[in-house]
Amino acid sequence: MIGCVIATDSEAEILLDQMEIENSKTVFGKTVHFGKAFGKEVVLVTCGVGKVNAAAGACAAIQTGADVLLNFGAAGGLNPETTEVGDVYLIEKAVQYDFDCTQLNGLPIGTLDGETENFLPLFCPPLPYRRRILGTGDRFNDSPDDHALLLSLGCDIREMEAGAIAEVCKYAGVPFVSVKAISDVYGLGSTTEQFRKNCALALRNLKTRLKEIFEGLE
Repeated sequence: MIGCVIATDSEAEILLDQMEIENSKTVFGKTVHFGKAFGKEVVLVTCGVGKVNAAAGACAAIQTGADVLLNFGAAGGLNPETTEVGDVYLIEKAVQYDFDCTQLNGLPIGTLDGETENFLPLFCPPLPYRRRILGTGDRFNDSPDDHALLLSLGCDIREMEAGAIAEVCKYAGVPFVSVKAISDVYGLGSTTEQFRKNCALALRNLKTRLKEIFEGLE
């Protein structure tokens, strides 16, 4: 069963519009819908924004029977040369850029306890989307310091959930796929204003690709 862990109601709605809902309940404080989409069994968790919410949502999806997790939604581009508003990208690996134990262990920023690498790999099915590298953190801002850090880590995109879901999936042994549509790009004006202007466009573009994405999760 495909477990979809989605941050916001507006992001979840693009799947709910195309889903036959058979049952709904609350698990770990999260709204969980069970049903079918594009001929496949689906559990959809609307988890809320941020890493803790995302981790709880991932646990809820796995607890209720998901054997692969999918996260999709809007995200911010870090460079207009590698990301474009409205474009859809497949995430190949993710790092939690606000996890920093460097002073204690000398390892790169984002290296989680028990790990030696700071990036966690994601499962990349054969979808016709360009691959990008993602940074996850509990911040939405135009901070030059955050931007410089993300670029130094090699990230192309940033958001607030996928890195945490990747961590849960790694330890649970569950494949994780993330697909992101760009709503704002750093350097092209206020990311907040861009997000408010372009989020609907990004989600429309994602919605038209959901069938293709689900078909790729064989």
